[in-house]
Amino acid sequence: MTLPEFFGCTFIAFGPPFALFIFTIGHDPVRIIILIAAAFFWLLSLLLSSLLWFAVIPLRDVLAFGVIFSVIFQECFRYIIYRILRSTEQGLHAVAEDTRVTDNKHILAYVSGLGFGIISGMFALVNVLADMSGPGTMGLKGGSEFFFITSAAQALSIILLHTFWSVIFFNAFDTNNYLHIGYVVGSHLFVSLLTLLNAEALYIATLLPNYIVTVLTGVLAFKVAGGTSRSFRKFITCQ
Repeated sequence: MTLPEFFGCTFIAFGPPFALFIFTIGHDPVRIIILIAAAFFWLLSLLLSSLLWFAVIPLRDVLAFGVIFSVIFQECFRYIIYRILRSTEQGLHAVAEDTRVTDNKHILAYVSGLGFGIISGMFALVNVLADMSGPGTMGLKGGSEFFFITSAAQALSIILLHTFWSVIFFNAFDTNNYLHIGYVVGSHLFVSLLTLLNAEALYIATLLPNYIVTVLTGVLAFKVAGGTSRSFRKFITCQ
């Protein structure tokens, strides 16, 4: 059962993001470059948070400390890539085959957010996937049998959230909407700190709020991008 479990959890976490990549990004080289660049900036935030955790020896055992500063560094680098993309829009417009990537500012936010999310989900789940490939991983180290499926679901949640957060975050700085900036940072902190409950196997207490926040953030990102109930109905009915 270990191999089916491995593929099942992999498809849960990365199936929807892979579909988004194939249908919305893979056809445009500029979007692929932006996605890779965003993933690189997320890695830089991970490096800095790791260096801070390593330097502050007394707080190494305090997971909440590491989580908080990890979120802060991620949001700082989200802002950095926002500034870079906004300052290079003219150059992107000149080289892009599909000018929608610069004409519609939300596309840049979406692509960079998906890059943030995919690399974040990979780092959160790759070690778990390696352990679940077998043999004998059910109830890893005597833990709950729901650990793997929960980890996969949370990885999917954080990938989607990063995508939504970037759309909201970029638009918030474009329009000086500090309430939305605060929502992005606050909800990121909330979701990240909530995962600390996984150590107590309180999976329902982490997954349920995580997906409530994911849905609410998705709705907000949809509205920020100009979506309406009418356009949503047209999307559902493929009109």
